[in-house]
Amino acid sequence: MNILVTGGAGFIGANFIHYLLGHNIKDRVVNLDALTYAGNLNNLTTIQNDSRYIFVHGNIADPKIVKRVIAQYHIQAVVNFAAESHVDRSILHPQSFVTSNYVGVSCLLDCLRDTKVTKFVQVSTDEVYGSSKADQKFRETDALNPTSPYAATKAGADLMVLAYYKTFGINVNITRSVNNYGQYQFPEKLIPLMISRGILGQPLPLYGDGNNYRDWLNVWDNCRAIDAVLRHGIPGEIYNVAGQNYHRNRDIVDLIVKQLDLPRSQVQFVQDRPGDDQQYVIDDTKIRQQLNWHPEVDFTTGIHQVIEWYVQNERWWRPLVARVKNR
Repeated sequence: MNILVTGGAGFIGANFIHYLLGHNIKDRVVNLDALTYAGNLNNLTTIQNDSRYIFVHGNIADPKIVKRVIAQYHIQAVVNFAAESHVDRSILHPQSFVTSNYVGVSCLLDCLRDTKVTKFVQVSTDEVYGSSKADQKFRETDALNPTSPYAATKAGADLMVLAYYKTFGINVNITRSVNNYGQYQFPEKLIPLMISRGILGQPLPLYGDGNNYRDWLNVWDNCRAIDAVLRHGIPGEIYNVAGQNYHRNRDIVDLIVKQLDLPRSQVQFVQDRPGDDQQYVIDDTKIRQQLNWHPEVDFTTGIHQVIEWYVQNERWWRPLVARVKNR
């Protein structure tokens, strides 16, 4: 297929492009990215000269660029990763999240109405469900109850995607994954933040009591899931993608402290952010049964490999740390 990947210079998008080109030799990938602060073409240097890969600088909210790319490269499928994704920033600057995550998706969908694109996949998040209660696992049919502006804009985009399926017959799917970890993640998220600050000898800020509970999924397994949905997802269906690796934030930080041999005193508990959900737990039975997907990366092995990757790639993340400070 000729696949348009939007937001392909970001964390999950870049890993997805690597996955596509490594596993589907006949695919051609066009990466449309606005290169906002978290977009980084250094995530794609190893494939930048691949004849099957094309980069286009542009925003999904610009219909002229979107329509031109779809027509010029004979796009058959679109996978949308383009989004502002950091919850803390959504609390400080919610309007930019509305523009990117909701308005941008609406524009992108509208550009597809009179094209030959046969599949649209919206990459969403488990945060649209809100915090789960004890022994509660959210299914794809459960009501949305987002807490942060980030989650609210993603929930709104999900509803818009489904509306275009019901109203205009566009073949859509939505994936909602748990917390991803892996290489190329911008160093404002928990794992790369703690690794980079640990190496730099800086305090490791841990929200609240550190008992917020998350499920962790290796980004490579999420890429496999998205690819399965792209090729075999049933039109109009939503697919939860879970890792079933449940850990408190403080446990993740403890792993990093231990592997980097850091003093425990570097960990500093700070005031929790407003509306911080206690836990996210989702049921991914559908994707396992319908598409025969399951995670393959063992968490213990995967997290140690990721920590080592950041240790070995300071030249990649040091400039990004400086970019975070200037935001």
